[in-house]
Amino acid sequence: MSELRLLTPEIVLTIAMLGIFLTGLVVRSKGLLGILTILAAAVTAYLVPGISGAGFEGMFVADAHSAFFKLLFLLTLVLGVMLAIGARGIREEYAAEYFCLLMLATVGMMCMASANDLIVLYIGLELMSLSVYVLTGFQRESRWSNEAAMKYLLLGTFATAVLLFGIAMVYVLTGTTGIPAVALHVMTGGNVSDPVLGLAVMAIVIAFGFKIAAVPFHMWAPDAYQGAPTPVTAFMSVGPKAAAFAAFGRVLIEGFGAAGSAWIPSLTVLAVLTITAGNLLALRQENVKRMLAYSSVAHAGYMLLGVLAGTPVGMQAVMTYLAVYTFMNMGAFSVMLMLDNGEESSAYAGLAKRQPFLATAMLVFLFSLTGIPPAAGFVGKLQVFLAAVNAGHTALVVIAVIFSVVSAFYYLRLVGIMFMCEQEGPVTCSPSRTLMLTVVITAFFVLLLGIFPSLVVMA
Repeated sequence: MSELRLLTPEIVLTIAMLGIFLTGLVVRSKGLLGILTILAAAVTAYLVPGISGAGFEGMFVADAHSAFFKLLFLLTLVLGVMLAIGARGIREEYAAEYFCLLMLATVGMMCMASANDLIVLYIGLELMSLSVYVLTGFQRESRWSNEAAMKYLLLGTFATAVLLFGIAMVYVLTGTTGIPAVALHVMTGGNVSDPVLGLAVMAIVIAFGFKIAAVPFHMWAPDAYQGAPTPVTAFMSVGPKAAAFAAFGRVLIEGFGAAGSAWIPSLTVLAVLTITAGNLLALRQENVKRMLAYSSVAHAGYMLLGVLAGTPVGMQAVMTYLAVYTFMNMGAFSVMLMLDNGEESSAYAGLAKRQPFLATAMLVFLFSLTGIPPAAGFVGKLQVFLAAVNAGHTALVVIAVIFSVVSAFYYLRLVGIMFMCEQEGPVTCSPSRTLMLTVVITAFFVLLLGIFPSLVVMA
């Protein structure tokens, strides 16, 4: 029974999900079901910090690492629900199913954060992935949504197979799938130069590289981001990415930290390709949603620098970046939802004159994504860059800084459209109070964390 206590947040959220599903059979109110989902997330978040320890033969652990990521996932859930309440694309009659899938994906991510065994990690990954596949194709009447879901499913299945291959190789080498036992084997009796070990670690890196949309495993991201309903795009641009980095921290830094020579070279190449290609491809995009998709690829590359540091400090820098990224990315998508045809850059023409608050909020989000102070994105980038420099990856940081400057071209191009171009046609804004509240909350925290970085920077 004491071991089940470790699963209390996951159990509470799962029970709440079942309750909301049953409620949805009677009540088809998106607003009411959304509020119930937010309350369930709040109760779960209240329970998370008070639980610590390990159980189930050490396969499941609740510690500071997992607590941070679980709170981040729940925050993403709340913001994702708020976007869905205000979005017209999520219809009332399917609201219960939509919110239940969001909660189920969050439970999977929470399991990934606490997984101390590769099998548990796989189970959490599959629970999250299957839910997000369905969410991507949630607009069944849309050909683009169906195509996006199919591409995501097929490539995701391939990534899962690669992950299982890596786990099998780890078991062959070590006789265990427990991350602490693997770490002990690598530190004491394991042959770090064993090519089978390198193959196993590379398979795991490839699988999680797919989840964070690292180049060259990013092929699904632009189409999935564009085809999915915008609230889903916002959710999966943050939640699954954060879950994959939680797994990176457990597996690479804690499990294979002593075998850095087996994964640092491949991860270095991955980081360089991701930062370079993500920014260069984003430069060519006229569609704002696809631009944010490619920018999300580039941000994954920046975060990989923290993982490459191979130290707890590097992982803390990644966690700081993810916290900031959640607010700025969800904020940008909330502004997009406020505008009719907000996926197209033409919708932003003259926005500063028509909707000065929305234009100012979008300016804050774009400055933060670029890394311009005092927006919080500067703090996130600074932390991962410092961690990488301290670990000896100065050349990589130089490349990252150069492409951060490149990113200013496509982010600030949208700023120019908002503040310097005239409106070309009739573009209206959604009057949703929920979306406006989301914009206010995210913009507030982007500025707050940028002005007072001690609130998010971990010691």
